[in-house]
This record gives sequence, structure tokens and C-alpha cells, in this order.
Amino acid sequence: MNRRTFHRAPEGERRQELIEATLDCIAEFGLKGATVRQIAIRAGVTAGLVRHYFESKDQMVAEAYRAVIASLTDKAAHVEGDPETRLRDFIAINLTEPVADSRSISLWAAFISQVRVDPILAEIHRDGYVTFRNTLQDLLADFLAVKNKPADAETCRAYAIAINGLVDGLWIEGCLAGDLFREGELVAIAMASVEALLGTSIGSEKQ
Repeated sequence: MNRRTFHRAPEGERRQELIEATLDCIAEFGLKGATVRQIAIRAGVTAGLVRHYFESKDQMVAEAYRAVIASLTDKAAHVEGDPETRLRDFIAINLTEPVADSRSISLWAAFISQVRVDPILAEIHRDGYVTFRNTLQDLLADFLAVKNKPADAETCRAYAIAINGLVDGLWIEGCLAGDLFREGELVAIAMASVEALLGTSIGSEKQ
């Protein structure tokens, strides 16, 4: 296990470092195997300092899951450009590193196994899903409007659900067995599938 070098840091920065150490340990040992002691060692601090920032391991795990959800949604939520570019980039970002990599799938697998039995994690998961889907729905509304296609809320919601499922499936494939696919292949498949679903081009992938 790699140990981080201790340094004095502001409260917010120290808390974030502990969350990152928690994620490192969960990715390596799983939720049950990631103990407070291991997290403290990874962060280069004492277990007592960990407890100064977090009341319990459960609280640390919840904050760590919020960080995972944020890492999977924040980059895609801040795409810029015209509606076509934003939709295209949203799809590509979710199928390339750092959103799609072996660490992301390890963390997702560790947390998702507890979502159905832990109400706090379930709420975090639900909020993350709704935020992601709503972001996609808004992108679709803008895109379809400029294409002079129906862009009402129900139509965009249905498309967002379908595209989210498509991207999720390809994300899992890429994270688990990325070496089986040619560079950019999954992104290209996603773009073609979205175009077929929407019945219109979303343009060339930005190089």
C-alpha cells in the first residue's frame, strides 16, 4: 500500500485528501476491507485525525461515494459549445478516461453492491442518476430544437433514459475489457447508436 506524505493542510483540503485515501483503499480492498486504520496509513495521518473529520467509517464511505458520483458527472455536466458539440462531447467524455477506467469500475462495483441495502448510499445513487439524466435531457432538448425535431419534455426524457442505458453499458464494457476494443471504437459505436435513435446526425467526433 502506498502511503501519502503527511503535510499540514487547510480543513477542506485535508478532508478531501482523506476522501481520496478512502477511495484508494476501497478500490484496492473493497468496502469491508477498507478499514479506518488502512485509510489513515494511506493518507499518512493517525486514525485519531481521521475521526476528527469523520464521525464513523459509514460517514467516510458516504462522502467517498458522493465523490465517485461527482467524478462521473461533473466533467460531462460542464461541456461547452453549440448543442451538437455539447451532446457529442457529453457522450465521449463518459466513455473515455478518466471517467472510464479500471479504478472507476472497481469503485462502482464496490458501492453498487451496497446501494440496495444502505438507504444513505441509495439516496446518493438516486440523486446522482437524476442529475446525470436531467443534464442529458437538457442537452437533448437544445440539440433537438436546433434540428427542428420534437423537443418536448417527455420526448427528451425518453431519449435520455435510452441513451443513459446505452452509455452505461458501453462504459462497463470499456472499463472491464478496454483492451478488446480499438481506440475510439466504443465512442464511435455510441455516436452511431445515438444518431440512429434520434434519427439525425450529431456531427463528426471532435479530434
